[in-house]
Amino acid sequence: MPIVKTILADELEICRILNGMWQVAGGHGQIETESAISDMQKYQDEGFTTWDLADIYGPAESLIGKFRKKVNSKFQALTKFVPNPGPMSNSIVTYYIEQSLQKMDTDCIDLLQFHWWDYNDPSYLDALNVLSKLQSENKIKHIGLTNFDTERVKIMKEHGHKIVSNQVQYSILDQRPDKIMAPFFEKHKIKILGYGTLLGGFFSEKYLGVDEPHRGDLSTSSLQKYKNMIDVWGGWQLFQELLVVLSEIATKHNCSIANVATCFVLNKPQVAGVIIGARLGIANHREDNSKVFDVKLDDSDLSAISKITSKSNDLFEVIGDCGGEYR
Repeated sequence: MPIVKTILADELEICRILNGMWQVAGGHGQIETESAISDMQKYQDEGFTTWDLADIYGPAESLIGKFRKKVNSKFQALTKFVPNPGPMSNSIVTYYIEQSLQKMDTDCIDLLQFHWWDYNDPSYLDALNVLSKLQSENKIKHIGLTNFDTERVKIMKEHGHKIVSNQVQYSILDQRPDKIMAPFFEKHKIKILGYGTLLGGFFSEKYLGVDEPHRGDLSTSSLQKYKNMIDVWGGWQLFQELLVVLSEIATKHNCSIANVATCFVLNKPQVAGVIIGARLGIANHREDNSKVFDVKLDDSDLSAISKITSKSNDLFEVIGDCGGEYR
């Protein structure tokens, strides 16, 4: 089945499954440049033409730049600006964006997703002012956010900033966006890009019916990160109950557990797309991911999932709104 696309913003069509490039930043295996670019071409050929990256993801922006020189067909590259807190002058912000443009070998960034570590420092509004100026100069097509909470997005809107998206953790396990973010975003026409949808690989047959892994067994940064999330959510035993249900649903629809987990989030009304990590040149799940668009979860599937998740801790109460885990 063709990879489904959606309009994220004016003149920006993206795949509903985005290729995540956090995995090239280290902590997921050694990435070799030539094999990575060769793998990127395979994603492109199979219709996965949207890349999610960041200025702090190691060589990600440079890989996009090298890929751009080789590929003839169009793709979308959505990068992030993740500065250290502090003064955000015109010269500082412009310097970093120019760096990204140079590395990515482009004159204009499709979507610049802005992340800020410390809400006690209101300089994020100064940064947004400069980003808006760069947008008016056609160096940035659209401005989005990464891991901002609803309260801060409200402040940005009150200051007149046009935000098209916010990238946050969103999965069967972590449905915090449903609480206050999605209703606010619906009202203001802001879309969500979800990550962590597969819990770094925990939502798979590999972890069904197995003993709780030790820290030393978790071979990637993603697995270590999302094991912490499982612990906070309700622990390994409850997660096993959830995997059993997801496995039954997957069997019913002739698909994988990962497909069910992805479909669940893609069905959320404000979600434009989900980011699935690409371990370029090491492993790929393109064929399995492409099957997501054939899956149609019904009310009985959602009810079975809800029966398990209702037993878990409320992550909104434990962690706070989206992005709270970073602050």
